[in-house]
Amino acid sequence: MLASASPARRRSLSAAGIDAEVVLSGVDESSVDAARPETLCAVLARLKAQAVADRLRHGPGPTEGVLVLGCDSVLAFEGEALGKPVDAAEAVARWRRMRGRDGVLHTGHALVELSSDRFGSGRTAEAVAESRVYFAQVSDEEIDAYVATGEPLAVAGAFTIDGFGSPFVERVDGDPGTVVGLSLPLLRRLLAELDIPITALWRR
Repeated sequence: MLASASPARRRSLSAAGIDAEVVLSGVDESSVDAARPETLCAVLARLKAQAVADRLRHGPGPTEGVLVLGCDSVLAFEGEALGKPVDAAEAVARWRRMRGRDGVLHTGHALVELSSDRFGSGRTAEAVAESRVYFAQVSDEEIDAYVATGEPLAVAGAFTIDGFGSPFVERVDGDPGTVVGLSLPLLRRLLAELDIPITALWRR
């Protein structure tokens, strides 16, 4: 189960041979306040995974062995933790600050394995991945055109590397999947902590 509405995360899993059902967590991201970006994304990822896991535990279906993955991304830029911009004006302002500079994209991952006991907490594993992102020296016209697509309003940091925003990112130091919103190498390591090979999740 993927506790995220992000189509990019679901595409990443699908491309890696993993079919995930999306279950929205309903977590209010604005309700969490943390000074450090890596703490903020870790807490939100955990809350999302736990919210979906709790819902499944109280549902009618079987729960044993069900895996729930929660993720959340935050951009650390000039001492700020930047999630999704509230509107187009904020997205434009951000890009005018970010162009020609760099920031660190943090993505929290929280994995919950449900047990057969509906009152059991199940096993968990969690970690945060990070990658440094270098933004191009884009023009005001390019920024306006990009924000007009609506894409920056739906993603942490107001940019993507797998959509309209990809030409505006010069390079990424680290796993590009972290920037997309899900690090598959990190997911593999979290699964290993639960003694689950990632190959066991591949579609047959």
